[in-house]
Amino acid sequence: MVILPLQVHVKMADEAVCVGPAPTSKSYLNMDAIMEVIKKTRAQAVTDVYFCFLKLYLRCLLQASEGVTFIGPDTHAIQAMGDKIESKLLAKNAKVNTIPGFDGVVKDADEAVRIAREIGYPVMIKASAGGGGKGMRIAWDDEETREGFRFSSQEAASSFGDDRLLIEKFIDNPRHIEIQVLADKHGNALWLNERECSIQRRNQKVVEEAPSTFLDPETRRAMGEQAVALAKAVKYSSAGTVEFLVDSSKNFYFLEMNTRLQVEHPVTECITGLDLVQEMIRVAKGYPLRHKQADIPINGWAVECRVYAEDPYKSFGLPSIGKLSQYQEPLHVPSVRVDSGIQQGSDISIYYDPMISKLITYGSNRAEALKRMEEALDNYVIRGVAHNISLLREVIVHPRFVQGDISTKFLPEVYPDGFKGKRFWLKWEKHEISVKNSSPVCFFFRIPVAKSKRSSWELSVRLGDGIYPVAVSKDGSSFSVEVDGMKLNVTSEWNLASPLLSVTVDGTQRTIQRLSRNASGDTNIQFLGTVYKLQILTKVAAELSKYMPEKAAEDTSSILRSPMPGAVVAVSVKPGDTVSEGQEICVIEAMKMQNSMIAAKTGKVKAVHCKAGDTVGEGDLLVELE
Repeated sequence: MVILPLQVHVKMADEAVCVGPAPTSKSYLNMDAIMEVIKKTRAQAVTDVYFCFLKLYLRCLLQASEGVTFIGPDTHAIQAMGDKIESKLLAKNAKVNTIPGFDGVVKDADEAVRIAREIGYPVMIKASAGGGGKGMRIAWDDEETREGFRFSSQEAASSFGDDRLLIEKFIDNPRHIEIQVLADKHGNALWLNERECSIQRRNQKVVEEAPSTFLDPETRRAMGEQAVALAKAVKYSSAGTVEFLVDSSKNFYFLEMNTRLQVEHPVTECITGLDLVQEMIRVAKGYPLRHKQADIPINGWAVECRVYAEDPYKSFGLPSIGKLSQYQEPLHVPSVRVDSGIQQGSDISIYYDPMISKLITYGSNRAEALKRMEEALDNYVIRGVAHNISLLREVIVHPRFVQGDISTKFLPEVYPDGFKGKRFWLKWEKHEISVKNSSPVCFFFRIPVAKSKRSSWELSVRLGDGIYPVAVSKDGSSFSVEVDGMKLNVTSEWNLASPLLSVTVDGTQRTIQRLSRNASGDTNIQFLGTVYKLQILTKVAAELSKYMPEKAAEDTSSILRSPMPGAVVAVSVKPGDTVSEGQEICVIEAMKMQNSMIAAKTGKVKAVHCKAGDTVGEGDLLVELE
């Protein structure tokens, strides 16, 4: 069997073959290279597990010699459901609820505007061959429709080699709920309950769970039966997912069918007890399904967080690249599963999706699964790249999420000014130091390398805009921390060689990650998912620090720096041009998503430091204004 793509799997495989360099056009989308591997290894079966490169496999299978089996659906189902235009027509014929819209191919931006006006704003512009949120844009007026047509077609061409687009009515504030289906080559098909996938950014899922807090048994059954009807209509065989948008009245509409194993399939496995990969292999071999619809249970609750190498403080997650200098999965936490393809030392590059892993927790009920997810996120060690654990942790403890009051607009509604991390402050009411949710926190101070007989310290701690005097005294293995007359008892093993510090504060256990500390007393810690920057000094050093000059912040009003690593797709200005505030200056593509960089003010272009085709890093200077 040939399994693609390969990272950690390479170490586990008996035989591994490199199919080319990182760019997909030179490796996984290189049909000749894949065919050569199949022939060289005499593979009996081929799959890429998540079918990221389905069109490649279609071409391969059409030309492959007899005896090579594709572990996945047949080519006719992939073709039919991989085209959003054709799949929508098939869904209508199968009596599946569909979203109102234009069923043909949109030719150009002018036609897109005309169609959008006929449908009525807002509309969703979508890549016909798309998936994973790529090639999708919401438009609320003519101008956004023209811009959305341009970007969606470019992303579609880059990601799928197919720039065809369709337009349909955008259902405002829906839930994204999908049905897992499983079908064999003998006409049998099952629906394996639903997954709630409403927590999204840029139309890409971030948090998933099974089952949904929203569906009742009747709606679940209706959605499941329609999903099976569609699978049978295209003679589907393998595991697949039928995705729906569900409004507040529980009306549901077909969105698309993913003819592959979804990233979030583990939550379905947790509540049903089925191994979907094993079932896919059995189906590919020709065996009939082993289960009946009545045999499919809902046992417990499962939650999955997608851990990404991205900065959640920038548009809820712009990609981050780099080498994983330290990596430790929280597998010691009960009922935790981590599906990852990387390890310590792995590189996160600009060529692929920035996902680090799928983090799954299971519980007998939703509250238990969410509590275990909190603990798992607190114990996940990732160094070397930015990551979105702070956002994930804030989402799963937010009152709206806990109550199940969610939609695809959850993130922009809860964080209208962007995600800022857990807000931290000190308060003296009721004699406690607390963060939001009244979570106790302790302060760290430097422990000298040589043994010291000192048992007390007077410190000054800067946190945000506040400076707090702290008195620390040691009694055996415990420390007493006093702030403004309030005392806390802190105990810990203080193993600073470990990336995780388990600390007990007045009887409450907390896991804290100490990220860094320098000679100036600057300390970064990760607590409850969020990174806090502290400055911890002795009282004398703090009094002297006010005489140290502070580095002036860079004036960024006249410059444009890249907010992420990526490739320059287009540059719209040249030296001497006059630009207006909000005008597009260039386009950066990162992980197959295109991002428009705009001018922060009106002015004349002084210099352009990039050109189409350049690779840029985060913070690289792109354009200067006079």
